Amino acid sequence: MPLLEVTDLRTYFHTRSGVYRAVDGVSFSLEKGETLGLVGESGSGKSVTCYSLMGLVPQPPGRIESGKAMFDGIDLLHCPPRDLRAIRGKRIAMIFQDPMTSLNPYLRISEQLIEPLLIHEKISRTDALARGLAMLQAVGINDAEKRMRSYPHEFSGGMRQRVMIAMALIARPEILIADEPTTALDVTVQAQILELIKKLQGELGMAVIFVTHDLGVVSGLCDRVQVMYAGRIVETADTRALFRTPRHPYTKALQRSIPSLQPKGRELYTIPGLPPDLSKPIAGCAFAPRCEFAVDYCRTIDPKLVPIDSSQATACLRVQNSEI
Repeated sequence: MPLLEVTDLRTYFHTRSGVYRAVDGVSFSLEKGETLGLVGESGSGKSVTCYSLMGLVPQPPGRIESGKAMFDGIDLLHCPPRDLRAIRGKRIAMIFQDPMTSLNPYLRISEQLIEPLLIHEKISRTDALARGLAMLQAVGINDAEKRMRSYPHEFSGGMRQRVMIAMALIARPEILIADEPTTALDVTVQAQILELIKKLQGELGMAVIFVTHDLGVVSGLCDRVQVMYAGRIVETADTRALFRTPRHPYTKALQRSIPSLQPKGRELYTIPGLPPDLSKPIAGCAFAPRCEFAVDYCRTIDPKLVPIDSSQATACLRVQNSEI
């Protein structure tokens, strides 16, 4: 039985300019100890999917229109707020995109770091501080005892990200959601953070949902990958299968956009066009206006995610018809 099973999740934002279908029928499962990658361009619905699971979508304007997210017999989308608060931060934790805006600038690091322990485990402040110090040391922060008394502005971007990881992991969650945790970091620190998450996952035995717009990042980190576009999953596959034989044209375009895979001296590839306006009805495949393989019926028939083999499924009509 999966640790987490999401079925037909739909999250819409009701605004004066229209209804934005940010997440439009997303389904996936997560096994214990597994690392699942959610990949796609900005605005594809990756972060909103995770916020929906955590109960962090602002309502209004956001609204969970339909779906289930079953975790240990509890539907995260429809359970009482008190039950969700008992899970969030304890059994399911999240690392947010921007650590500077996620940390309170008025509180010392120690106060923010031990808060999950004081709320969820009801231990003494002394014991919580001791565990907080050990976690800061575990995430590679030097002189951790002194740093416990510092404020967020006294840390570099990489150090703040390590603090966010420590806060997420201090209660030893069963699921960690990492929402683009390396976006604002340089390449060296990015590699360190990714290795740290992988190391702590092995030690704690937790499952990880790793959200990123960079397909290259997931290659050495994830067991399976879900590719999202316009609020839907357009391809799902084992990581090796996805890189060996990407089936959806959008996945192929993302791979071609990885700079390290480009021949030296050749102009870097960019995906033509722009993502669709999710406040307006989309006829046919949402990627068709940008797709080099699109034909007439791609613009009229709504594609569904269909298994191609035991490890891969795609929402491309032409692949399903064995035309490409």
